[in-house]
Amino acid sequence: MAPIKPAPVFGKPRVLILGCGDVGMRLLPLLQHRFRVFAVTSQTARFDELRAAGAHPVLADLDQPHTLARLSRLAQIVVHLAPPQSTGSKDQRTRNLAAILPERTTLVYISTSGVYGDCDGRLIDETHPVNPHNPRAQRRVDAEQVLRAWAKRRSGRLSILRVPGIYAANRLPIERLKKGTPALIAEDDVYTNHIHADDLAQIIFSVIFKAAPSRVYHAVDDSEIKMAAYFDAVADAYGYPPAPRLPRAELAQQVSPMLLSFMSESRRLENRRIKAELGVRLRYPSVQTALVRMAADAMDNAVE
Repeated sequence: MAPIKPAPVFGKPRVLILGCGDVGMRLLPLLQHRFRVFAVTSQTARFDELRAAGAHPVLADLDQPHTLARLSRLAQIVVHLAPPQSTGSKDQRTRNLAAILPERTTLVYISTSGVYGDCDGRLIDETHPVNPHNPRAQRRVDAEQVLRAWAKRRSGRLSILRVPGIYAANRLPIERLKKGTPALIAEDDVYTNHIHADDLAQIIFSVIFKAAPSRVYHAVDDSEIKMAAYFDAVADAYGYPPAPRLPRAELAQQVSPMLLSFMSESRRLENRRIKAELGVRLRYPSVQTALVRMAADAMDNAVE
């Protein structure tokens, strides 16, 4: 399929980013030379930061539908990074957004690999059925379904990225290691999946131009690693003691319900589709190699 050539609106084509946090800020440098970029925020205090990064800030709030009307025709391309609200099984924020999206919008939705639930460590591709095990994942499935219905109804061009654990130098479980939060013993441990935040930004950029309509992609690196091994790799790279190991029954008494839910789902995600269809070349193909590089960079910065 030929790459998308977004239609310009008053000069450069326009992109609207919702949920412009860490990943959105990494995406901005990739977009700003080819697009006029608008970033939604509910906080005027972020305006200067967004302007400095090359975006035009727009004050709106996905929890306040009356603030969204001005977004409806602001851009032909929308990158939806905003998470659902923290309660319920429906994603009301995405429902509010879908209500104002015009026809033929290109929309990239950043979902989660949690929509699959527990797969007993099996290797799965994007055709695997969803089976969310908790309200957090149910809200993501709801968002995907709402956006699919919008795309069909309004001739929208939808791409869904199912994203696992995002990491970067500022997104590592350092505090967990410092506190000695336990991990699971080997026989109870689960496979976990990862993507570096910079690679995720690059994948989003590639999706805008190359994705097939109504296509799901796994935004995941090449690693096959269990959760305790991931904690160990971070500990080794940054000089911390390894996390203590406990059986699941004992660990359940010591960690938060959210962390326990992550430790209750095991799956491995294939990433052939992003490579074959989007031409993605990962800067950080594995967690282990990335941690070595990041730890070396941190040491160099400390010396300077």
